[in-house]
Amino acid sequence: MSMSDWRVADFHCDALSKILMQPALSFEDAPELDVNLQRLKEGNVGLQAFAIYLPEVLGRGKFEHVMGQLEIYRRRVERSQERPGGTQTLLWREQVAQVGQTEGPWGLITLEGVDGLEGNLFYLELCYQMGVRIIGLTWNYANWAADGVMEKRGAGLTEKGKELVCQCNEIGMLLDVSHLTEKGFWELADLSKRPFIASHSNSYSVCPHVRNLKDDQIQAIIARGGRIGLTFVPWFVKQEGEVRIEDLLLHIEQICSLGGQHHLMMGSDFDGISTYIQRLEHSGHYPRLTEILLKHYDEHLVRGWLWGNAMSYLREHLPESNPKMQMKGNSMK
Repeated sequence: MSMSDWRVADFHCDALSKILMQPALSFEDAPELDVNLQRLKEGNVGLQAFAIYLPEVLGRGKFEHVMGQLEIYRRRVERSQERPGGTQTLLWREQVAQVGQTEGPWGLITLEGVDGLEGNLFYLELCYQMGVRIIGLTWNYANWAADGVMEKRGAGLTEKGKELVCQCNEIGMLLDVSHLTEKGFWELADLSKRPFIASHSNSYSVCPHVRNLKDDQIQAIIARGGRIGLTFVPWFVKQEGEVRIEDLLLHIEQICSLGGQHHLMMGSDFDGISTYIQRLEHSGHYPRLTEILLKHYDEHLVRGWLWGNAMSYLREHLPESNPKMQMKGNSMK
């Protein structure tokens, strides 16, 4: 079987913020983009999550900047009558069966840090209506909802942040704990009624970086039916020296040893990094990862990590459509 037959779901990239900062870049084929349409097709990426990340230079706290990246997605990435070759957008549980069976990749919109919601839960509703389906409460530092992992005080959720978690549960917005402090992680785990994900985090036991997950956190995600996105950030994979694709296997082994073989997926962080794992420099290189995985693991496990585990999570936990909300959710189109 050709490597191109192995479909991939990738739960994190920062292509939108890169286009925001470099507007001349073309999503079609700009080589400066790790994730572009050409490379998604080369890598057989059937689903790509596009994060709305507000660069620190913008102040990270304006809702207009969130809307600006949604507009970039709509005009530059999403398939439309004007852009027939772009991505289709995954909004509803009922659509999951179509993903991977239609020509071209699908997109899933996520929000990396709620700074830009300005503490206004009505803005959360607007993001949902505009197609956002996964929210991470923080980036690396503190905001109105929670502390990030680089915030020295290491606090958890604010009262407003707890309201946000409850509101996300109510409307069907999925939650992402990558970047949260340990205290925030456990508070969210206790509060959330829905399984949550860590979209782009590895094993702390293998590489003790603050952005990685400790064993008890991995076990908590597994116990709740969530997912963990294996990420390709070199310094999350290995503390020093050149990083090869094979170095990812130690993280896979550790997560699987904790019972996570059906909870592991991909979360590259392409376009959010400037140094790379050797031979895994953009989304078109996924077949290289697939080839190495198949040398060490059974096909059904590899297929699950690349595609099946992510899709089963979405099939179970994305919101169901209804005529009123579907009209609003498709207002981008």
